[in-house]
Amino acid sequence: MGIRTRKWQAASVATLLVCSAVGGCRQGDSASEGQPAGNVVTTEIQAGIEKHIAEQTRTGGGYFRLSHDGRELSLKLVRVHTEYLANLGPGRHFACVDLADVSGDVYDVDFFLAGEPGSMRVTETMVHKLNGKPFYAWEQKPDKTWHRVPFEGASNELLGVITGQDEFEFTYRATLPEITGEGRMWIPLASTDAYQTVDILSIDAPEHQTLRDGEYGNRILFAQLSDADSGRPVEIRYRVRRLEKAPYPAPPDKAARHLRPERLVPVNDTFRALAEPVVAGKNTDLVRARALYDHVIDRMAYIKYGSGWGKGDAVYACNARTGNCTDFHAYFIGLARAAGLPARFAIGAAIPSNRDDGGVDGYHCWAEVYDRDEGKWWPVDISEADKYSPLATYYFGHHPANRVEFSRGRDLKVDPGPASGPINFLAYPVLEVGGKPARAKVRFSFKRTARAFATAD
Repeated sequence: MGIRTRKWQAASVATLLVCSAVGGCRQGDSASEGQPAGNVVTTEIQAGIEKHIAEQTRTGGGYFRLSHDGRELSLKLVRVHTEYLANLGPGRHFACVDLADVSGDVYDVDFFLAGEPGSMRVTETMVHKLNGKPFYAWEQKPDKTWHRVPFEGASNELLGVITGQDEFEFTYRATLPEITGEGRMWIPLASTDAYQTVDILSIDAPEHQTLRDGEYGNRILFAQLSDADSGRPVEIRYRVRRLEKAPYPAPPDKAARHLRPERLVPVNDTFRALAEPVVAGKNTDLVRARALYDHVIDRMAYIKYGSGWGKGDAVYACNARTGNCTDFHAYFIGLARAAGLPARFAIGAAIPSNRDDGGVDGYHCWAEVYDRDEGKWWPVDISEADKYSPLATYYFGHHPANRVEFSRGRDLKVDPGPASGPINFLAYPVLEVGGKPARAKVRFSFKRTARAFATAD
């Protein structure tokens, strides 16, 4: 991608914490490990970067102006990645921000700041990603410092993949909003299966019970809430041992149910007309599935901006040609089913591969498609393949070890269930206050306990 490599100043290298590499706040550098890093908290760093962007937007005629790749971008703030804000040491900070250009493209920008609360200044600005695709990767040295490396030729691990097996503790934390009157909450409870062993270490939540949905058998924590639960943190801590997933056998009779439509994933003439030319002339299910996989990568861009994305709406994805992992996989599943290939959805979290603790950037989802010729489910992850093109072959047939699955399936039915009807998909809490949808603030974090073994890239 034409990435320039250059040496960083010693101070920058010694304290570098980056959006794709670090989610917690390591204190100090290699010369001051374990020493206090000052009293700046992440809320103050967020205020500092938001103030900078607001000031630059005012002077830029309503846009944050940024030169990149020979042209000037006209950007608007989308979000600050609060899970990656970092205090690097006394008077040194890091922030990672999504900014949308007038063209509709979304840029992930890394900022380094200096100074104390109320007087922070930006010292360095770097465009890290365009529509989810990185321009460079970050590698940690043995002395715990970080340096930038070219995207081309980066190892699978630097691009997000741990093969073989991974083990970690995972914390699911949600902070409840104000509860006025009566509230109800549904949260996924990760379960053990053939590819992950899950131990629940602790649950800190209001009085609750465990439900199961009838179709997929997902475990779900359900709680009745009251005014007294306003602002309360809800926390579930897991120990997870996860295996890399490759194609695996399963009976065809059970796969057939995954040809049915869902509320936001229709199987109709429109999707048949889209799928037909893609699979025309392809004489095996596996070749047909790969053709649809490539079609989705070619057609869609990973852009989380505007309205409509993130619902797993296959029609939206088809029309907008943008979205996040739910939209990519909804579109793929709709096309696969229209072509007669059973396909199914799952959701959880992807655990960072190039560090061993810290924050996790929200949920992630993936899919599986059934090869009727061989009687096997093939794992696919199309949104990751779109972002990391060197791994497109890997992600057709694999899910890496560094992830945890919360739930599987769409349109989940439980009793008691939400007033709004079946649950679209379950990753973040489904929350109702007074019978109306509400939101909890969610944060995931992890601590790796072992990498038991890994296969070669």
